[in-house]
Amino acid sequence: MPAFLSIQERIGAYRRAGKRLFATTSFQSHSVPLLHMLSLIDRTIPVYYADTGYLFPATLTFRDHLRGLLGLQFIGLRPAVPKSQQRDANGALMFTWDPDRCCDLNKVRPLEPILASHDVWINGVRADQSEVRKAMQVEQPAAFGCLRYHPMLDWTARMVHHHIKVHALPPHPLEAEGYLSIGCEPCTRKLMHGYDERTSRWYGLKKTECGLHTDLAMGNVQQPT
Repeated sequence: MPAFLSIQERIGAYRRAGKRLFATTSFQSHSVPLLHMLSLIDRTIPVYYADTGYLFPATLTFRDHLRGLLGLQFIGLRPAVPKSQQRDANGALMFTWDPDRCCDLNKVRPLEPILASHDVWINGVRADQSEVRKAMQVEQPAAFGCLRYHPMLDWTARMVHHHIKVHALPPHPLEAEGYLSIGCEPCTRKLMHGYDERTSRWYGLKKTECGLHTDLAMGNVQQPT
């Protein structure tokens, strides 16, 4: 497992340097190999996820299954703004009229204090997932002086599924139903023939990222004073 040894070596180097590490996950199938490797390297690294209130029930069930299987610490981050304050004058929830703001409130802002209190953010993005991610580097600066580490940047979907198969790991249960890019339930749909997996998210909108990999990737948020 050359990839595993490389990740193990780099995480060990961060630890020896006294760095405070954390990881994030979306619990999609492509998240599983990184979670598996982290469980073999250091189970004390906290793994955060955006507990937006809109996750598929199947995703939460899968989270619990992975927790039991891998022994990792999964910590949900909830928004400070309640859903009752994420409505317009007609009562429509924010994802229906401002999905960017919805992602900012429910995903980006809850993660900011975690970046501010850690040194290294281990993130499982892949370059083949989108143009934004293709431009990323294995290590790059993030918000609040944190460093983003992308150990799977050069992995492909084939490599992900090979790792899952070889190590007898479970895929996300909705994958069998045609969901390949799974986020919040209102903004996710099944993969359509002729489209790549990312078009299953925010379909019909000029939106491909939630802000976690744009606003927080290069420190493009207001720093605390």
